[in-house]
Amino acid sequence: MKKFCDHTDIQLVELFGVGDIDAFEEIYNRYWLKLYAAAYKRLKERETAKEIVQDFFTSFWINREQVKIRTSLQGYLFTSIKYLVLNHKRAEAVRNSYAEILLMVGNSFDNSTEENYYYKELLERVETEVNLLPPKCRNVFELSRKQYKTNKEIAELMGISEKTVENHLTKALRYLRVNLNSLLLLTFLYLRK
Repeated sequence: MKKFCDHTDIQLVELFGVGDIDAFEEIYNRYWLKLYAAAYKRLKERETAKEIVQDFFTSFWINREQVKIRTSLQGYLFTSIKYLVLNHKRAEAVRNSYAEILLMVGNSFDNSTEENYYYKELLERVETEVNLLPPKCRNVFELSRKQYKTNKEIAELMGISEKTVENHLTKALRYLRVNLNSLLLLTFLYLRK
């Protein structure tokens, strides 16, 4: 095994770009802990921070031929982790707001016949709209919202990237928001009576 600890980041990037695994290992060893610390500082969740950094390095190696580092290696790595953390937070916020809406709608109804009817109608309409999503998008949405799978678990189950999972969820939620907006508004107005 070659020793690269005395190489500069620029030299490591050049060797990494041509597929040198030892150069990749040196980058990994040099930056893993720093990147983990940066992710943990923003998330305050050890396991999630570890997953994000590990997933990044896996993707970094797999996509090494497409990686174009125009600034410093350190800048590229820390910027990548920053955006992955922001994407994770955004996905969590969407997931949490969806769960809160369902909980709020569910808790707003008592057991009267009319309210049960409106609640059932709302659930049926949501289900109808979900079924109108494109198949892959619907599968991602159902795994996320009904089976409470993480983006990583969904990506592994479906053999797609986590970014693709996020794109499908964003598309599904945007579609549902537009198509259910009027029904939700009417339901909330009814509940305020």
